[in-house]
Amino acid sequence: MAEHLSSIRLDLDTTKIHTWRSIITLVVFVITNIIVLLPFHIPIYIPRLLRDAILDALGALRVIGPRRNRPSHVSSSISVYSEGQDDRGRHFVRFRFPMNFVTAPLIADLFLLAILAIGREEVYGGTIGANNISPIDIMAFFITLAYIAISIDASGLIRYLAFKVLQKAGKVGHRLFFYLYAFFFALGIFIGNDPIILSGTAFLAYMTRVSSNIIHPRAWIFTQFAIANVASAVLVSSNPTNLVLAGAFNIKFIDYTAHMIVPVVITAIVLFPFLLYIVFADESLIPLCIKMHELSEEAKARKPVNPNIPHARGNAEEDKDNPTNGEQEKLLSLEEIMNPFLDKGGAAFGGVIMAATLITLLALNASTPSTGEHPVFYVTLPAAFVMFCWDIGFGWHHRRETRQIARDGRREFERARAERLAQEEAMERAILNRSGEQAHISPVPPRPTATLETSTHCQNAVLEGIHYTTDPPSGDIKAKNSLPTDKTVEPLPQDDRSRGARPPADDAAIINEKQIPTTPNPQYPSEKLSGLTLIKNAGETSLASSEPEAEAKLEPSCSVAAGPERRGTTLVSLVADAYRWSQETFPTATAVLSHLPYALVPFAFSMFILVQALVTKGWVPVFAYGWDHWVNKTGTVGSVGGMAFLSVILCNFAGTNIGTTILLSRVIQAWQQIHEENGTRISDRTFWATVYSMALGVNYGAFSTAFSASLAGLLWRDILARKHIHVRGLDFARVNLPIITISMVVGCAVLIGEVYIVKSDVSNGP
Repeated sequence: MAEHLSSIRLDLDTTKIHTWRSIITLVVFVITNIIVLLPFHIPIYIPRLLRDAILDALGALRVIGPRRNRPSHVSSSISVYSEGQDDRGRHFVRFRFPMNFVTAPLIADLFLLAILAIGREEVYGGTIGANNISPIDIMAFFITLAYIAISIDASGLIRYLAFKVLQKAGKVGHRLFFYLYAFFFALGIFIGNDPIILSGTAFLAYMTRVSSNIIHPRAWIFTQFAIANVASAVLVSSNPTNLVLAGAFNIKFIDYTAHMIVPVVITAIVLFPFLLYIVFADESLIPLCIKMHELSEEAKARKPVNPNIPHARGNAEEDKDNPTNGEQEKLLSLEEIMNPFLDKGGAAFGGVIMAATLITLLALNASTPSTGEHPVFYVTLPAAFVMFCWDIGFGWHHRRETRQIARDGRREFERARAERLAQEEAMERAILNRSGEQAHISPVPPRPTATLETSTHCQNAVLEGIHYTTDPPSGDIKAKNSLPTDKTVEPLPQDDRSRGARPPADDAAIINEKQIPTTPNPQYPSEKLSGLTLIKNAGETSLASSEPEAEAKLEPSCSVAAGPERRGTTLVSLVADAYRWSQETFPTATAVLSHLPYALVPFAFSMFILVQALVTKGWVPVFAYGWDHWVNKTGTVGSVGGMAFLSVILCNFAGTNIGTTILLSRVIQAWQQIHEENGTRISDRTFWATVYSMALGVNYGAFSTAFSASLAGLLWRDILARKHIHVRGLDFARVNLPIITISMVVGCAVLIGEVYIVKSDVSNGP
């Protein structure tokens, strides 16, 4: 350990904490972590004229569409957005600026730079690296390895294996619970917690929904989240917190795994009966016999749908994940589980790449004298590039098939939406007719039924909602509902509709839903648009073909204006078209790139800089002296218990488990240097007990009291919300409290026994 200590030099001067800049640095750090824990929005009022001028300028530059084509209150093209209320006649517009785990640390760093509390030293140490922690290497390693793991998930392998586990367990509730528990634990060891949460959470949401006697999914989703984070503690590559810790103390990957695997495995073994028979001992949560809906033979024989292709399920997109659709929605969820998509080639190739990458990492890391000589991303970057090339090549080879699936599904989807909207409109007008109010009110402009969308490449014109732009004669409709006089079909920038979600009402690319009149009126004849006729009948609007071969004409040779002459083409629409084309041509690569944890990069760098500021301002040495006093009083057992408690608590209050790992690693480094300068040594037993108890705490701490204890927790909550399972913060803490308690008690007890067996009471190195 002496060689390792000689490479670490921290300023242990604690008198700096009395300066005003040092005090402000600590206050800013605390406030930042509170904001990460409790995000909010700041209302910002700007003059409406300034807002309109900015939007007009962006429209003139063709970044977004002209403002006259949108409701005046819509401004979602800007990163901060309006409340959505109609602000006409108001002098100021309110925007809501998000303060969350991305913006808060970044603003804190900028503020400290502005008051000269930090400078080049802190920024360099928080990005390039200092004291054996290299943030840029860690982020490069994690992002590239995450691409391989998420690509395996995108191939459908996790859902397919979960389906096989479900088949193996049958309908025996306790056996299925055990099989899924073991499956998520084994898979989480090798590919980390994020892919398990990405795919496994959705699988469990569907499974519990189609089970008639599972009243609440609580037991299944909380167990999956806990065991995925327990499993992520085994390998250095499974969690970025492990990378920070291994880099800070020059731990060989094989040594890290050798010390962590026993506490983690025993934790998993003890935790299972505790969850099954104590925490979730309720038949409404884990029934003895699970009653599931049966999938029809026709559905079983149907070719599985690739969820990465937009609108692959056609009109089922309208019903998917909608709990109000009853049996139809359950059948869709059941098909998602019992007839899963699997790209066998991509799954096999990804598995080989992942295995080769991990083996190479372990071999190179074990053979080199120092982890800093060869950055670990030297291995993962080429591997991720090979995986990316496979995804691109495979997508290009099957491009005709995937484009056809997307084209047919989108037509079916929009046709179903048009029919539904027409039925709703007819029902509304029938109610008005019965109430006798129709003669006393002005015509109510109904919703648009569909949009005729054209791509930049004009590959396909699809029924995505017609932007009808014929001006009505004056006097018929109020001026605010009038439209331009030319007859065009304007392509609207696409948003989440490419993923089957209903577009938000305040999107800048969506016209007012009550903009197109459909009441019978001779002044509004049917308009023929590229072989399509918008037919207006009393209380009904529908899309019909004016020619027998109308749909056949909706091909790349379409007559809708495209390219330079296409009206309304903007930078936003071009990007949306390019993204749609990428989804249809390279579905796997696009899905993986869209799911990479990009937000982790600015967050981690900002937190590294903030912690480095605490180091240079004297606060980390203060914490280190306090920790030294605790260890002197309590010994090895106290160091394990104290560090385990601190790491779990700080995960919730110090910028997630990543921020906690950064801070505590610096504290332990300062603690080492204190003993070196005093001419004393920390015993190997006490030192490594402290380090590995922190490793347990920052991994297990993800399932403690707050979603923001880890980025995985935020991802887990958002996925469940999209599946209409809303977990409150209080419920998250209440359910997880006994789970984290038993996990940490068992893990720390095993760790104490381990270090007393394998570590000596003298300082001889790792």
